[in-house]
Amino acid sequence: MKEKILELGASFKDKLALATDAEALEALRVDFLGKKGAVAELMKGLRDVQDKKTAGQLINTFKNEVETAIKEAEETLRRAAIEAQIRGAKKYNPTLNFGRELGSYHPITLATKEVEAVFESMGFTIEDYAEVVDDYECFESLNIPKHHPARDMQDTYYLENGQLLKTQTSAAQNAIMKKYGAPLRAIFPGRCFRNESTDACHENTFFQMEGMMIDENISISNLIYFMKTMLSEVFKRDIKVRLRPGFFPFVEPGFELDINCLICGGEGCPSCKNSGWLELCPCGMIHPNVLEAGGIDTEKYTGFAFGLGLTRLAMMKYGVKDIRDFNSGNLKSLSQFKSV
Repeated sequence: MKEKILELGASFKDKLALATDAEALEALRVDFLGKKGAVAELMKGLRDVQDKKTAGQLINTFKNEVETAIKEAEETLRRAAIEAQIRGAKKYNPTLNFGRELGSYHPITLATKEVEAVFESMGFTIEDYAEVVDDYECFESLNIPKHHPARDMQDTYYLENGQLLKTQTSAAQNAIMKKYGAPLRAIFPGRCFRNESTDACHENTFFQMEGMMIDENISISNLIYFMKTMLSEVFKRDIKVRLRPGFFPFVEPGFELDINCLICGGEGCPSCKNSGWLELCPCGMIHPNVLEAGGIDTEKYTGFAFGLGLTRLAMMKYGVKDIRDFNSGNLKSLSQFKSV
């Protein structure tokens, strides 16, 4: 029996060396391990062997060696096939279009980039800030203490850890003041969140751009100049604006800067609540309490701040009648901006 197994082992090695594909390996497995294969014949021959235990162990050892060798050969073939695919594959060319249409910037991104360029040309730095902030940043540093009624104006998303989704880009004011001190010119665009009832001019997720200028002898005239300059550059024409009193605890005096609705030309439509005007930019002179919280000397410096509604600005610039279109993911609606 031992000599017969040695002969079969030598034969198996010779045939295994010639098995260069999966089909040949399967045929070899059947020849040696199948129901009528060599191992099965050896098991039948046990009845004629005197030392069945020793012979059975030799047969099992031979069977295990055959199984292991075939599995290793199959794995070698599998790896070789993968390597061949890799070597033969065409290199990826990121410049190829592959027949698919290229994407485009979102209209709010386009408006943001344009406004940033205008303010950058006027000496403003561009900052970024977190969307998740704490109560001090979003309210207390802005002269809105706990239980202040002004908090009711901003239905806020609070997190379980006590932090919140910022309701306004003003949440970055304190950090920016502490970072640069005075004098200061900075804008910081960002996404804001409020639990709003959505309609044609309100969304629960929207974009603002906060801006601050702090220096000696800053007045409302400076604020009006910078805002009119920005709007004229963005819309490429003079824009009719109005200032009306507005209450915001972090500015004193505070104003609402409205622009004449460019959707209806001031006649009234759902986009402007049929008023002919669209609220675009709450603004005003920074409250002394806010300056002091930011480490600014209020005896020497004054400043203005504004919260430009980038989403509404994009509505006016591109003639989008419903603010909800921006977050809808409607590619048919957004694809028109490819050529902008």
